[in-house]
Amino acid sequence: MVAAFSASEIVAAVAEVADPARAANSARFFKTGPGEYGEGDVFVGVTVPSLRKVAKRFRDVRPAVVRELLGSPVHEHRLLALFLLRAEYERASSGTTQAEWIELYLGALHEGRVDNWDLIDSSADPILGEWLVGRGDHRPLVELAVQPDLWLRRAGIVGTFAFLKHGIADATLAVVPVVLDDRRDLIQKATGWMLRELGKRVDRGLLTDYLGVHAAEMGRTALSYATEHLDPGERTYLRSLR
Repeated sequence: MVAAFSASEIVAAVAEVADPARAANSARFFKTGPGEYGEGDVFVGVTVPSLRKVAKRFRDVRPAVVRELLGSPVHEHRLLALFLLRAEYERASSGTTQAEWIELYLGALHEGRVDNWDLIDSSADPILGEWLVGRGDHRPLVELAVQPDLWLRRAGIVGTFAFLKHGIADATLAVVPVVLDDRRDLIQKATGWMLRELGKRVDRGLLTDYLGVHAAEMGRTALSYATEHLDPGERTYLRSLR
């Protein structure tokens, strides 16, 4: 039976562990100033481990409550909502199917509620990516990556991590060309990260072959991330190609 927790109860639980000093530091760390990628985001100062503990108190939460939390202007409320969404997606209990949770997630993503790198990185892979692995279909990740929006693009590339964890390179290799010329730092880092994981988890030779052909097109940051686990000589050679 789905629990009758309310969003206000969950918000109150977050407030119990909030720290104003940490909130100020988080606002700086997540670049909330004018013109920065997290402009206008609001923090109350809660650590990720504390948020995870709060999430465990609210098992079997209703989709409407998760949706309400995702609509909050407070960053930690939205992150907690994603923790709850993931847990319920993985359980898919009491008549709420995985497809319904995915629909809720995609709606929040397109509405701009999953709008910072930690929110994307804690959800695109274990929620959307895993759903798509189960269906053998990475096309929705490509469709996200072609969008100009920073967070949709990052979701597209980071979502391929789920495929890499299952030993499948196709999704990453399909998305990387779409974002390769995007020089925004958060796309560069995500692209290099996924290429590095392709080499570590799937096929090192596949990575070096790809970089041998495409290194010249890549941004310095993406190439640096992609090659950081390679042998020094190999890394130096590939970085020299750009």
